[in-house]
Amino acid sequence: QSRHRLIRPGPSRSRPKNKMGILSLITGKPGASGFGSGSTAEQVTEGISAAGLTVLVTGGSSGIGLETSRVFALRGAHVIIAARNTEASEARKRIMEIHPLARVDVLKLDLSSLKSVRAFADQFNSMNLPLNILINNAGVMFCPFQLSEDEVEMQFATNHLGHFLLTNLLLDNMKTTAKSTGIEGRIVNLSSVAHLHTYPKGILFDQLNDKKIYNDKMAYGQSKLANILHAKELSRRLKEEGANITVNCVHPGLIMTNLMRHSFALMKAIQVVTYLFWKNVPQGAATTCYVGLNPQLKGVTGKYFADCNEEKTSKHAKSDVLAKQLWEFSEELIRSAK
Repeated sequence: QSRHRLIRPGPSRSRPKNKMGILSLITGKPGASGFGSGSTAEQVTEGISAAGLTVLVTGGSSGIGLETSRVFALRGAHVIIAARNTEASEARKRIMEIHPLARVDVLKLDLSSLKSVRAFADQFNSMNLPLNILINNAGVMFCPFQLSEDEVEMQFATNHLGHFLLTNLLLDNMKTTAKSTGIEGRIVNLSSVAHLHTYPKGILFDQLNDKKIYNDKMAYGQSKLANILHAKELSRRLKEEGANITVNCVHPGLIMTNLMRHSFALMKAIQVVTYLFWKNVPQGAATTCYVGLNPQLKGVTGKYFADCNEEKTSKHAKSDVLAKQLWEFSEELIRSAK
């Protein structure tokens, strides 16, 4: 039984790799999926019902996370917004004003704290809700050097490690939901083209918390590479055990959101020069919603998408060895933080 019902025929089902060209980025020319950089989250989910599905969106209270939450709610899903701040209640209110029949709940989650992640997972699992789709959307960017309460570099702690633990703690629920309903579960990690700009070794396993060599841009790239490697290894493990769950990564594009707060002046200056490459928020949430809900991607796992089309990754991101090493390293960090 498929959860997807298209009201009208969708674009071609073929999925060849789509090299993200500058021209298609500027013009919004559709790729193999039928969508491109100009597509919005509503457009890529048009005619698709998410009724009966439960979707959890981390960082769903602002920016593209809020738009992702709104569009899933619009399509009929029960949306759980997981956020660390008081904006979350306001976000729910805004969605309910636009879509009065929407089902939206808010739970507190601070991804930089493993204690908070565990408390959140306990609370969610105690609610006896199913979980069909997990959108690992929240993140921080270009922070000054700082260690989390678990003594882990803040961008790595928030962008990767918190989501790594959260996903593991919710995975049994997702497996049970997929098995009992026959509906494919989907996990979407928000990565970035910034994964191309990381430290020479990819992940600094031995020097993760070394302030002397810390570079805010490369540390961000490292955390975004970790998002891809996490998806790659989890996808492999789920396939091996025959679980009906896919795991993919997306690059949302360049969007001016709260994520830029540590580098606002720099990003505004870059935006002036590169304004043709920037997206608005509805366009920025499109790839997340496409990968999370569109039936064209049934069975597709372990891939990386940009502008709603499969995209190539860096050499580091393709490494099975690095993916396994990161998994073991992440497990060790979590064990040592208890």
